[in-house]
Amino acid sequence: MTTSPLYAPEGRDTPLPISGTHLVNGHAMHPPWPEGLEEIVLGLGCFWGAERLFWELPGVHVTAVGYAGGVTPNPTYEETCSGRTGHAEVVRVVFDPRVVDLETLLRVFWEAHDPTQGNRQGNDIGPQYRSIILTSDDAQREVAEQSRAAYGEALARAGQGPVTTEIEPLEVFYYAEEYHQQYLAKHPNGYCGLKGTGVSCPIG
Repeated sequence: MTTSPLYAPEGRDTPLPISGTHLVNGHAMHPPWPEGLEEIVLGLGCFWGAERLFWELPGVHVTAVGYAGGVTPNPTYEETCSGRTGHAEVVRVVFDPRVVDLETLLRVFWEAHDPTQGNRQGNDIGPQYRSIILTSDDAQREVAEQSRAAYGEALARAGQGPVTTEIEPLEVFYYAEEYHQQYLAKHPNGYCGLKGTGVSCPIG
């Protein structure tokens, strides 16, 4: 996603305030992480349901929702939803690779949404809902690209369109407002827009 800084909201120097403690498991949501843990940042539509999907997985140490992939520093939800920040709604997933490997996380990612829809996810429309993988290093990028190719082939065999998911190095993750963090733990009957294609991903 490329957004011209000329049209993007100015943003702010100060991060949006959050408690810093995960409501579900009590772990710290800010680094540094315990030794041996890794992180990857994933966008698969509305981040409320996406975050719950990952915090429930064995081996995931902590999750947080936020904004990444754009140009506006420390954007608000309203600014991101304008489509002018360039950011996607994303989930930071901090995991123990000795318990859950990256391939498994990516299989969950691919199967939980429709990565062929471009700047939307179902009825959620706009670049903030695009499918995106933001990697922490070259090794993650290689695995992510292999998974994208494998799932693209599986979708093609099922008669689905091409994958539009972006894969980029993570430059910066901006935390979303406190009320978005672990939203579906606070509001168990709240909106969850996750809907996959029904096509299994042949990895993990």
